[in-house]
Amino acid sequence: MKEIGIIGAGSWGTALAILLNENGYQVTLWCHSEKSAQKLRETRSLPEKLPGIQVPDKIRVTASMEEAVSGKEILVVVVPSACVRETAQEMKPYIQEGVIVVSASKGIEEDTLFTMSQVLEEVLPGIQSAVLSGPSHAEEVARSLPTACVVGAHSEDTAKELQSVFMSPCFRIYISPDMLGIELGGALKNVIALAAGIADGMGYGDNAKAALITRGIVEIGRLGMKMGGRLETFSGLTGIGDLIVTCASMHSRNRRAGILLGKGYSMGEAMREVNMVVEGVYSVKAAMKLAEKYDTELPIIEQVYGILFEGRDPKASVAQLMLRDNKVESSILPW
Repeated sequence: MKEIGIIGAGSWGTALAILLNENGYQVTLWCHSEKSAQKLRETRSLPEKLPGIQVPDKIRVTASMEEAVSGKEILVVVVPSACVRETAQEMKPYIQEGVIVVSASKGIEEDTLFTMSQVLEEVLPGIQSAVLSGPSHAEEVARSLPTACVVGAHSEDTAKELQSVFMSPCFRIYISPDMLGIELGGALKNVIALAAGIADGMGYGDNAKAALITRGIVEIGRLGMKMGGRLETFSGLTGIGDLIVTCASMHSRNRRAGILLGKGYSMGEAMREVNMVVEGVYSVKAAMKLAEKYDTELPIIEQVYGILFEGRDPKASVAQLMLRDNKVESSILPW
């Protein structure tokens, strides 16, 4: 029986631990502090993040990185993107050569513009890196509600191994070689979800949200393909699939934060109200740097950046988006 370490005991890490435990694997779940670990061992629950969900007794809970990492055949990193590099450094003394390390964190490192798997590969040379992404709110996965996700890896054999590990009657896994596209879709959709939430908070309707989702995936794909991602990826589960669920669901912390921004809250007030990491706030900074680096037009993402960091009025942002120069919908279609 494979032993798997889950590095990060937030809602998504805990949901994956429950899934993998149900799939028959021995799972060790790492918490960032002994206080958190002790509370989880005693209560076997995360009432604020996963209300009504019990964490099975078979799942080992620890604050010891050595215990979580040593001897494991697969490691799944599920910490906020801003903490991935620091966490990988903590993992490094205990990592075995050739171990599979799956990034389930969604984001882009602001300083280096690395994806999370690229951060892990830099800090942990010699690992077999992979990524897991798709429309997968932890609140639903923990309750065994069905979804489908994508595993990306450099090696098809690694991807297939992980496919068999994660696959269950409620968690269907597809595989792909396009790790970059998978991670860009997973990171940038959070920015578009902020925009969708802002539109909701301002009282706009379904038409506006549909337009934001549709044009949002165009922006993600435009930048992603310039960086080397594949169009098929952005049309798939980790592109349009993850974008739809993040823009439409109240499980989405990015959408919830956007709603508050649309109602007039400041960024700080919205973050405090949501009381969870809002990844889109970090990803939008990296997205703007990537747009400049790759000379790519990202009008929706640019307006979200302006609202968050330049004090731009959301109503003015909508007006700017609506009154931009006339465009064709797809420049590759001939008349």
